[in-house]
Amino acid sequence: MQPEDFSDFLGQEHLLGQHKPLRRLIEEDKMVSVIFYGPPGTGKTALAHIIARKTRADFISINAVTAGIKDIRDAVSSIRGEKTILFIDEIHRFNKIQQDALLPHIEKGELILIGASTQNPFFALVPALSSRSLIFQFQKIPPEGLKAIIRRALQEKRGLGEYAVALDDEAADFIAAISEGDARKALNTLELAFLSSQDSASGKYAITLAHIKDVLQNKSLYYDEDDHYDTISAFIKSMRGSDPDATVYWLARMIESGEDPLFIARRIVICASEDVGNADPQALTLATSAMMAVERIGMPEGRIPLSQAALYVAAAPKSNAAYAAIDNALGAIRTEPLQQVPPHLRDAHYSGAKRLGAGAGYQYPHDFEHHYVKQEYLNTPKSFYTPSSEGYERIIKSRLHKRRSTTDV
Repeated sequence: MQPEDFSDFLGQEHLLGQHKPLRRLIEEDKMVSVIFYGPPGTGKTALAHIIARKTRADFISINAVTAGIKDIRDAVSSIRGEKTILFIDEIHRFNKIQQDALLPHIEKGELILIGASTQNPFFALVPALSSRSLIFQFQKIPPEGLKAIIRRALQEKRGLGEYAVALDDEAADFIAAISEGDARKALNTLELAFLSSQDSASGKYAITLAHIKDVLQNKSLYYDEDDHYDTISAFIKSMRGSDPDATVYWLARMIESGEDPLFIARRIVICASEDVGNADPQALTLATSAMMAVERIGMPEGRIPLSQAALYVAAAPKSNAAYAAIDNALGAIRTEPLQQVPPHLRDAHYSGAKRLGAGAGYQYPHDFEHHYVKQEYLNTPKSFYTPSSEGYERIIKSRLHKRRSTTDV
């Protein structure tokens, strides 16, 4: 069911709609090196083959899963015409040396590269290669587009047209929803359901929702390196943004996709300190305990302390004052003259310390009322920590205000 022309191609209207730059490059046969980047089953390879039909250039296709530098050399040596397109599927599978081997041929104009990748080219490709190519991002095909693809497969002879298969609307909706924007997955699901749908008495094919669910058994989630970074980012930002429902959704997405539970636990610990901090000191204690629990009990039970800790952090009052304080102090260390330790704070526990004046004049706070006495702890006073008015930090703020403004505590 691979589309043979733009009239067959569904999805990616933002790239292939009338008068869009990519479509014009193809129709006017003015292709330059490009990278097609996006989830599987969105038409990257299919579009490359449409280009092969429409262009007057020689077209060579290889797959980076099985190809190597020798295949690149063979492609170059086979050049006969003025223009040659080299299509490399799964180009992110090439290592740095293999990618570098393409560069001189692209720079000399010997090859026009079309690369297809499910991984972000700015991470997966060497900068020299990505900078010499136009990058077009493919989007997941919307449910209506997937249903149109399914219906076409049922009608055309190159699909299941000769079998007169009946597919009810509920089943079509379910296939479109479960396929997550992946046309290949939708067609595979349809084919598997078709193989199990023939009625032995009538010989007719009728695909129902029950057939689809029986075929699928369990939903398989696509989760690549980009999803790893994007999903953990959404998870952290949901905790920081105090949205417990979004937090537990992204947590479930990572768990179901097989993300390392200790990686998740570490992110919760960081968020508990960075984004909650002293507004609720209990958040860090709970997050650390959850990480230890996951390490000791493993999965699937570990999902429970992960959920507890993530939801606590999401619901807690927020302050990044502790995070800001250490960065402010580090900034001072790196950019300002270093302060020496004041004499009264220096170590006075070694022989001869008194002769050097170390510790002289130090006032022991516990000898004073409220266990506090005002004295200098920096030669040049600085203010790095500014407590917020959220949660417990409001109490800290009030206490420090009194101490900083007067000796009365």
